[in-house]
Amino acid sequence: MSLTRFNALQTLESRIEPISTDFVEGKAETIASYFGENVFHDEAMKKYLPEKAYLTVKAAVQSGQKLTREIADVVAVGMKEWAQHHGCTHFAHWFQPLTGKTAEKHDSFFTLTHDGRVIEEFAGSALVQQEPDGSSFPSGGMRSTFEARGYTVWDPSSPAFIMAVGEGKTLCIPTIFVTYGGEAQDYKLPLLRSQAFLDRAAVPVAQFFDENVNKITATLGWEQEYFLVDDALYNARPDLAMTGRTLLGRPAAKHQQLEDHYFGSIPERVYAFMRDLETESHKLGIPVRTRHNEVAPSQYEIAPIYEEINVAVDHNQLLMDLMERVARRHKLRVLLHEKPFAGVNGSGKHNNWSMGTNTGVNLLSPGKNPGTNLRFLTFFVNTIAAVHKYADILRAAIAHAGNDHRLGANEAPPAIISVFIGEAMTNLLDQIAKGKNQDGKEVKRALDLISKLPNLELDNTDRNRTSPFAFTGNKFEIRAVGSSQNCAGPMAVMNAMMGLQLTEFKNDVDKLISKGSGQDEAILSVLKAYIRKSKAISFEGNNYSDEWKAEAAKRGLNNFATTPEALDVLGKKLAQDFYSKSGVMTKVELEAFHSVQLHGYVTKLDIESKALEELVHSFVLPAVLRYQKEIADNIAALRSIDMVQSAKFQVELLKRINNNVEAIHAGLKKLNEAYEQAHHADSLRAEADIFCHAVKPQMEAIRAAVDDLEAVVDDQYWPLVKYRELLVIR
Repeated sequence: MSLTRFNALQTLESRIEPISTDFVEGKAETIASYFGENVFHDEAMKKYLPEKAYLTVKAAVQSGQKLTREIADVVAVGMKEWAQHHGCTHFAHWFQPLTGKTAEKHDSFFTLTHDGRVIEEFAGSALVQQEPDGSSFPSGGMRSTFEARGYTVWDPSSPAFIMAVGEGKTLCIPTIFVTYGGEAQDYKLPLLRSQAFLDRAAVPVAQFFDENVNKITATLGWEQEYFLVDDALYNARPDLAMTGRTLLGRPAAKHQQLEDHYFGSIPERVYAFMRDLETESHKLGIPVRTRHNEVAPSQYEIAPIYEEINVAVDHNQLLMDLMERVARRHKLRVLLHEKPFAGVNGSGKHNNWSMGTNTGVNLLSPGKNPGTNLRFLTFFVNTIAAVHKYADILRAAIAHAGNDHRLGANEAPPAIISVFIGEAMTNLLDQIAKGKNQDGKEVKRALDLISKLPNLELDNTDRNRTSPFAFTGNKFEIRAVGSSQNCAGPMAVMNAMMGLQLTEFKNDVDKLISKGSGQDEAILSVLKAYIRKSKAISFEGNNYSDEWKAEAAKRGLNNFATTPEALDVLGKKLAQDFYSKSGVMTKVELEAFHSVQLHGYVTKLDIESKALEELVHSFVLPAVLRYQKEIADNIAALRSIDMVQSAKFQVELLKRINNNVEAIHAGLKKLNEAYEQAHHADSLRAEADIFCHAVKPQMEAIRAAVDDLEAVVDDQYWPLVKYRELLVIR
């Protein structure tokens, strides 16, 4: 009997349901009563900062300008007073290195003076900048060991917050992470640069329609999918613990075929986790609003109200950390891997992106006034044109080892980037593109067509679930982002591509105006050209079909099915120009980023291949060989009493087991050969290619043999927790 597996199952059976913690004296609190209580938000700043300092900080957030040292000192004092009032003893610069996770180094407010007196101190210098070193973070070669200084620099546009872990409380200050020379070593700085670039490019275009617009901000609403498994079962699966996914495992007879889990009633234990998570999120100002069962068993989703993009990204990173902490309280584990279980839906992180003005207008909302809809059409068409032009860079932004398992697996969009806009908008753009006149009558005709649109925000919700980039009424939903990813990467690309496209659009319109065209006529003329040029990227059909793959190839759309080939664009002129012109990354930063992404891919597959080999040798084969011997002994016993015919079934079973054991042995040999070949490759790109096309196929071949053995080996012998056990939360 496999003690590890059955002990885990016994532990699960004895679980005591956790008690909800969101009630005080028997009465439920309203969310409004505690929302943001652990955030140094606007109200807290008003209370703890002098008026001058408060107004200066607000102005700096709006303009992006640096604060003076004098103001920083004042802010630090107020922030420390607020934090200590809430029980904080330490502070930390909270940042987002290229690991994809968050990082923090805690320092105490406590210090000693030169004469040995104890004081509590937090100066402006400690608020604005620190040197955590961080020499072991991925740098892509930008920081050699002997000059590995890394600096964190305060980002005042994202509010400080208090992280409570058990009885301890720490003031966390969102920061960027840079080298000594100021090069980006994180996801936040490129995102901030992209937002600033989009603002500069979009404001002049928006002023065609409203001269009062002086600031444009990208907005983001993410939808976070995840799995929950029991803690004991998780610990009994070394592959989950090491890699975040099951490297072995036969799909259960019943999983998601009946579609009875999707939007079903939430199990009590999961419900308690969700409520606890939401309470902690709301205290930190994360405006989560939606929770539900997803398609696969034990799969769920949480989603917030839309926010300014930088804050939204910070909140998603913070939420992923919270999810893991809260799950542990409930003796659960959160799985954020894109494909933790074979044969059932994987997890994504749908990024709903739009743009808003300082005047309160969503630029991707058609609106109710036909006279303003040329503005909507302008930003809508330019978004499509941007995706058409920079599709390969967007594909690279969502490329990583986990997403390779999910993209195109019939629950996620394929690796081919296309845009879905719905029947109403497709017909509208087709009719506008067919117009020939470039005068006021043609503008009036286009506006009349727009005015006859249905209410897209309400009616156009038949979002194509197979599309990687879909218009959903007043925003675009980027569905190909992986559940474990930092949203900042793809969102920085989204902002930058839109900024570049709008810059080109403004230049094209100005040229026509300088030649005598009226403003509206010039805008419509340029939009018509863009609609025609970007026609190839629009697709309203089934993105999963083989026909679409063939059609996409005819249209000239690339299908980069794996991470190494998707990342290749980062070394090409298209990406170099894209990042340098937008100012999102320098050439050095881009090269380093490319290297880090490749290295991360190789490292993850390296870990997976080693973990698989250990599982097979230490868990699977010993159990199989014991069962194999039992069958062989049974066959010998039957033959000894002349029951040869009765032994036929056992003989066939023994052959099946033996064939799989031989296949595993052969697969392990080839796996090690491929593994050695990869580590002797002459470049990181070549190593990634070998892991992708030689190591991964052998891992899949070994898995196929092991999964077939799981179907026939005595359940009492099988050492690994099975899918039917992992995917049922009791």
